[in-house]
Amino acid sequence: MSSAHRPTDDDDERTLLIVEDDDALAATLRRSFERRGWTVLRAQDLDSVQAQLATQQPSHAVVDLKLANGHSGLACVQALHAHDPDMAIVVLTGYASIATAVEAIKLGARHYLAKPANTDDIEAAFARTEGETDVDMTNRATSIKTLEWERIHETLADTGFNISETARRLGMHRRTLARKLEKQRVK
Repeated sequence: MSSAHRPTDDDDERTLLIVEDDDALAATLRRSFERRGWTVLRAQDLDSVQAQLATQQPSHAVVDLKLANGHSGLACVQALHAHDPDMAIVVLTGYASIATAVEAIKLGARHYLAKPANTDDIEAAFARTEGETDVDMTNRATSIKTLEWERIHETLADTGFNISETARRLGMHRRTLARKLEKQRVK
């Protein structure tokens, strides 16, 4: 991290980087956070995250799990955490899975929220620094589709989000993997 001053939650200015490829959702989040006194930046993919980090020092980030063209937000989490290990990062997704939640936390996210999540949920996630012991336990069995999806994401993370290598390790054709990733519409 550069030597520039980094705002904290106690400072008057908090800077949030929203990593989201859905323009409408990004605009809604921007307006909501700006009304609460945040300075808001936007990125749509890993390249634009790196461009923002070259000139900005966000204190917080909200990262969508699935970005355009099948790109994973986990690569953005990894880059953000490498840039500033103290940055509060929250991952949002429309299709929560155990594998992606674990990977997000291992890569530096503070919390992982299933969509829809509102500004209150996100700010509460930023504030969390400890785990909770009273999380609701479910008795629902995991479906085969969910297990497959978790295995795909685990392998994606292991390969550094390389689609071809992931397909090879899973023993499937690259196009089949690409179709599965697109079909799930993970947001």
